Amino acid sequence: MYAVIMAGGKGTRFWPKSRERMPKHLLDIVSPRTIIQETIERIAPLIPEENILIVTGESHADELMKQVPHIPKENIIIEPLGRNTAPCIGLAALHIRRKSPHDVMVVLPADHLIHDAPRFRHLLSAAADMAGRGDFLVTIGIRPTSPETGYGYIEKGDLKTAVNGENIYTVKSIREKPPLKQAKAFLKKGGFYWNSGMFAWNIDAILDAVEKWLPKVQAGLEQIAGTMGTAGEKETVRRVYNEFPSISIDYGVMEKADNILLIEGDFGWSDMGSWDALWEASGKDENGNAANCRDLFVGVDARNSLIHSPRKLVTLLGVEDLIVVDTEDALLICKRGSSQDVKKVVEILEAKKKKEYL
Repeated sequence: MYAVIMAGGKGTRFWPKSRERMPKHLLDIVSPRTIIQETIERIAPLIPEENILIVTGESHADELMKQVPHIPKENIIIEPLGRNTAPCIGLAALHIRRKSPHDVMVVLPADHLIHDAPRFRHLLSAAADMAGRGDFLVTIGIRPTSPETGYGYIEKGDLKTAVNGENIYTVKSIREKPPLKQAKAFLKKGGFYWNSGMFAWNIDAILDAVEKWLPKVQAGLEQIAGTMGTAGEKETVRRVYNEFPSISIDYGVMEKADNILLIEGDFGWSDMGSWDALWEASGKDENGNAANCRDLFVGVDARNSLIHSPRKLVTLLGVEDLIVVDTEDALLICKRGSSQDVKKVVEILEAKKKKEYL
């Protein structure tokens, strides 16, 4: 079994802490280790380091390699530019096919928070076991706790079988990120799960699916495959990536395929998609405040706020529901619940050509 960790990103969701050269998976905002280090440590008892591949971007590849020196350098796959998850997964599948053409690969985002690592490994093993039994695309779904509009949804079908004591279901449909009214309807109806972006499949199954549903991506992958291991590989990858459509594996394949299976992931999951998500996942004081360094935070009549300031004292007086993030060159203050809009700040900085803050 191989693991592919998708470690791209533009560093927008956790601005100003994250930047183009330091996206969130390279940050230590959850624990003393960075999120990518946590991700690798979580799967290490299940998958040996030589079977872990990381797909990352040029702008932060050097920093990633510094953080994970135990991963073989040839297992760090560098994309010349981001083209969403379908090309990323396809390229990783080509690399695995050269080593073990009929093996199973699990696909994991680099930046998720998972509380119960042993349970996660058990379910991932069950998903991989099922993927190895045939032409199946197995996805891990998360039981929703609220009508989130930032996630895709998976509609559970009939029970297909059980693997290692875990139920595996067919899938009726996969829906892209819905409007709020539809998300509420999904929760009311029941049988819908959040799409975690974690998958298991054998190499043949995913490459056959890409060939069937994404012929333009497949054509580019064939060009890359023809030059892999040669002096022309890097140039070919760059040229092909400039021609690739930007498309997710969910929209490009999973929504169309009829061989999707679902396993429920009940291991305490967060996609850590915003400062709000970090507040939700963090330990809090008696007033609901989450501070990454409590001896540098003083709150007086201050409640339900996130404070991230590693080096500077922050005091809050008579306020609530704030997010305060201080870095060496930038300060973010926003209302809790609106941190998804941090990307708008980044867009304005880009338009003003303030590259030193990006």
